[in-house]
Parts: sequence; C-alpha cells; structure tokens
Amino acid sequence: MTKIVGVRFKSAGKIYHFNPAGHDIKKGDKVIVETARGIEMGEICVGIKEISPESLTKPLKDVIRIATEEDIKRVQENKEKEKEAFDICLEMIKQHGLDMKLVETEYTFDRTKVLFYFTSDGRVDFRELVKDLATRFRVRIELRQIGIRDESKMVGSIGICGRELCCSKFLGEFMPVSIKMAKEQGLSLNPTKISGTCGRLMCCLKFEQETYEELLKVTPRQGALVQTPDGKGTVEYVEMLKGLVKVRLEGDRENAVSEYNVADLKILKKGKNQPEIEKNEEEMLKALED
Repeated sequence: MTKIVGVRFKSAGKIYHFNPAGHDIKKGDKVIVETARGIEMGEICVGIKEISPESLTKPLKDVIRIATEEDIKRVQENKEKEKEAFDICLEMIKQHGLDMKLVETEYTFDRTKVLFYFTSDGRVDFRELVKDLATRFRVRIELRQIGIRDESKMVGSIGICGRELCCSKFLGEFMPVSIKMAKEQGLSLNPTKISGTCGRLMCCLKFEQETYEELLKVTPRQGALVQTPDGKGTVEYVEMLKGLVKVRLEGDRENAVSEYNVADLKILKKGKNQPEIEKNEEEMLKALED
C-alpha cells in the first residue's frame, strides 16, 4: 500500500494525489508541491491514507513542505498581481482587435509563468498578443482557450435554484449530462428551465441522476395501472422524491383522485416511459448537451 494525500488548488477544482513524504499533514493544511506547471501551493482536502499502487496512474511527486506564513503572503501578493495583469491583457486584446473574452488571469506560485484564460467562438491567432505580454511581464506567457462551462466554474454565479452553482461550489470535474436525465427526472423540457447560466444542461441533472434511477425502479409512471388498498386505478400524477402517487380509482363515480405512498401500490401495467417531444424540439435540446 502507498500513502497519499489529496491536494486541491482551487476551491472546487480537481483533486491530485501526492506523497506526504514524512510530513505530519492533516486536512485543511496548506502545502507546497511541484506540478506540471511548476511549484504551486494547494490545500489538503484528503488526509493521509493508504491506497493500492495499481490505482495510481503515474508516479507520485512529494509534498515539498507545509506552507509557511511567507508562502501564504506570496499567494496573496500574486492575487493582487493577477488583477493588474488582467487589466493589462484586456487592454492589449482591444489594441490587437482580437475576438476573444478574457475570463481569468493566474500567476504560478513561483511567478515564472502567467496564464490567461479566455473564451471565443472560434480559433484566435494570438501570437502577437503573446509576444507583447511576454515583453511586458518578462515571464513565460500561456493563453488557454476554455469552454463556456469552464467560464461559469471560474467566474461563479447563482443558479435558478437560488444557490451557488454546483460547478463552482463543490463539483471537481464536469460529467456528461444528457436530455435523457431530464426526461427521467420528470422535468420540463423547456430549454430555459433545464439549462444553467453557461447555456448547457445543468450539472445537477447528473449529480441527482443516481437517486432518480433508484426511485424509478419502484415508482410507477404516469398512466400506469396499479393495485391500491382501495382497488385498481390509473396513476395521474407522481411526486417521485416524496414517494407519493395520485391515482384515479376505477369505478369512482365522483372521478376523484386519491393519494398513496409508493410502498402501498403494486404495478399491474407499466405507464409511458418518457414524454414525447417533437423532432425540432429534440434537436434544440440536443444542442444543450456538452
């Protein structure tokens, strides 16, 4: 077994494994490590634990040291320098007339490189911009084109639920999201209702899908024929998360709807699986998938 610690460099970023190298490290500590980008400071989000060597994709790099007060101060200074670099790059983009939107600027811990993240509808020839930036900052310059989901994760916002975006709050990596998930969760297929601020399908569809898949195994669909404690009936409405089903009983002259717990029902005939949508609507919804 190999000892590892999990390090995260951004609040909702991917977790990377490192060798604790004999340091007394605990969750929440700031540490200095070597990455593909150079020396960086990250936060321990997974304390020391043992895993099998087979589960490691590449050799572990060591934790160099636990961050000192000087290291933390250096990162804070880098944050201030990033604001200045952002404004300078923004002005240079205007000067070069480039069709690109600057999203974020980032200094590496050792200040040997500055990264500029941007979005654009197409490819951008930024070679002259890189030359001007290198002349201005006298360090290595890297421009990275990112997608609109990455932009939302970096910038952050409030979703239609009224809470902070899942991607910027706690989701370390993006997962594929499909229209099928929205159908199975009984959501409106109106694009404005199931897309996030990035214009793609909401990440929470994937995050909640496993729960819905378990509930779908025991919950009757709308239109299903079921046996209730009061006789047979047809499912009119389903509140899946609450475990409640509204049933119209056969032979009920008042045509009333009764409510039952899913556990009290037996499915005699399955209902419709998914709502039907027009071909043009389906094409429009498919465009939301990433």
